[in-house]
Amino acid sequence: MTAIYNLSIAAKATLNLHSLNNEGGEGNQTQTRMVNIVGEDGRLHNVNAISGDMLKHIQAEHLYRISREQGLPLCRACQLFSANRMSADPDFRSWIKQEKPTPVQVVTRLLSCTLDDLEGNLVTEGNLSVPRKSVIEFGWATGIPELVTTDQYFHVKYDPDRREIPTEKDERSGNLGQAIFHRPANSGQYAIVCNVEAHRIGYNDISQEYVIDAAERRARLAALLESLLYTFVAPAGAMRNTQNPHIVDVQGVISYSTGAAPAPLVSPLKQSFAQQTEEIADALNRIHADRIALVPFSSLGDMATQMQTLLNDAVPYAA
Repeated sequence: MTAIYNLSIAAKATLNLHSLNNEGGEGNQTQTRMVNIVGEDGRLHNVNAISGDMLKHIQAEHLYRISREQGLPLCRACQLFSANRMSADPDFRSWIKQEKPTPVQVVTRLLSCTLDDLEGNLVTEGNLSVPRKSVIEFGWATGIPELVTTDQYFHVKYDPDRREIPTEKDERSGNLGQAIFHRPANSGQYAIVCNVEAHRIGYNDISQEYVIDAAERRARLAALLESLLYTFVAPAGAMRNTQNPHIVDVQGVISYSTGAAPAPLVSPLKQSFAQQTEEIADALNRIHADRIALVPFSSLGDMATQMQTLLNDAVPYAA
């Protein structure tokens, strides 16, 4: 077994003709999400991006399904995949009002649920402000300058009964006739970064102790890594009914630490990110021998193989 303290993934993904994340609509035109970044050349670039919120929602939905299938504990609200998690659980809310628990007790209660433990929560019921920081973190999936593009495409809703003048019934319904609209499609290479604090699974950050047993912590880590893999294999998002993204390639590096040290993470926005990650790992291993491990992957299939090995062999580090 391999004890994992911290795990990071830096991936350069090639996605074609997707529209996974949009700002909204203006008139009959959908606006794709764009961000400003500083490129490796030191200049500002405006590029398409997929927000970390979207990526985390994709991962959380996969984790929810895995947890239900494997019988991992979920609170009543998380059994319905409520975005509010345990904060929407009637039993939890009643307990808060009646028992007036301390923050330590609140976090311990949150850790009884897999999603609240791994995905985090902020409890504000009963004038409390008790956070449970997420175990998994995502950055934006950011288009790499000069290697990403966004186009707008003209579409029209087909109406076999085309009439130049709409009838009174058409005007009342508001959804008949030929509608003209414009949709974005994005293609290019994207830099994706994420981090997993495996040592914090089941850990109460206030009382500084683990409140679930080792077997349950290991099952949650395996489910978390599986959901993370599925995030790359099947990215959900907007407009997938007709613009399901073409996943052409995913390459990068998985790094993990087996003791109290960060897993090095360099963004694929830098061309030499894999080499830089290796140099950082070498430096950290000179401080603590063999504490950092690197697992490069050259394709999505290779990544799946490496992640499958990890989720079968890994256990969360325990202090």
